[in-house]
Amino acid sequence: MTESIARPRRGRPPKTDRSFDDTREALLRQGMAVLTEQGFSSAGIDGILRAVGVPKGSFYHYFANKEAFGLAVLERYDAYFAAKLSRNFQDADQPPLERLRRFADEACAGMARHRFRRGCLVGNLGQEVGLLPPSFRNRLGEVFAHWQRLIAALLREARDCGDLAADADCDALAEYFWIGWEGAVMRARLSADGAPLERFIELFIAGLPQNS
Repeated sequence: MTESIARPRRGRPPKTDRSFDDTREALLRQGMAVLTEQGFSSAGIDGILRAVGVPKGSFYHYFANKEAFGLAVLERYDAYFAAKLSRNFQDADQPPLERLRRFADEACAGMARHRFRRGCLVGNLGQEVGLLPPSFRNRLGEVFAHWQRLIAALLREARDCGDLAADADCDALAEYFWIGWEGAVMRARLSADGAPLERFIELFIAGLPQNS
């Protein structure tokens, strides 16, 4: 989040050797960990502050309120996840669809590493959007649109090299991918098993339109 006019920081500065930016970054990282497990509505700010070693009264030194904190965490997660997508998708040594499989394998391994307690922060927020402040709805839509553009670019590359039909609608396929992927992440958490992710990516790739 950015603001055109700098506002004075509320709350008392914490008693810590970390700089303002370092402490704010630590709060955002802990916020990502908590929100990927619990979502926004049930996440307690007190637990996040304790984990980072920041007194409760110092929270407003960094964020105007819980809504501002949640939006900042969402921004940071979008940047983190988009970087992960780009890292996988820009490897020109692998065919485009193999890069998509590698992303799915990496995501599955990451969920297993956390014993399937953590899901997708954006998917979590989307499931509770009716309980969130209105500012979240538009921002979540923008994040999904961002991720869809990255998938669509990869699919267009696959189309250009002949791995997809020449008339494949890559934008529509990218939207379909995220609709299905988020459902697979939810099922993987429910079953505490990576099979839903593996099944989805194989069926998605197998169902892509091919040249006749």
